[in-house]
Amino acid sequence: MANVTFSGPTLSKDITVYAVAGDTGTLLSLAKKHEIAIPFQCQDGACGSCLVKVTNLDTNKAPLAVDLTEKEKVTLSVNGKLNKDRLQAAENDHRPPPYRLACQYIVRDENILVQFTGEPGVEIDLRK
Repeated sequence: MANVTFSGPTLSKDITVYAVAGDTGTLLSLAKKHEIAIPFQCQDGACGSCLVKVTNLDTNKAPLAVDLTEKEKVTLSVNGKLNKDRLQAAENDHRPPPYRLACQYIVRDENILVQFTGEPGVEIDLRK
């Protein structure tokens, strides 16, 4: 079982929900199930509106996030959220980049913090 904590200015407080290990649902589907308003449009990885920052909270083990999809690689690269070094680290060392698309990210058996701005495609670090 994984704990997924959602944090964003549209929430009155951080919300932690449980994701069932082995479920192949996306982060966006988990958020929708729990009525957490992560912005989204296409739900297909092409628009970048569901941009989130994912932080692994399990400091004693490596991140388990599913590899980037091809659509996610393109969309994150075009939007300046995935540079060549981070792409190589993700592909060769299985170190996922901090910014992901909620519609493409498959929740795994790990505790994560998911930060979002509430504005489509805007990264959380720009809101601080």
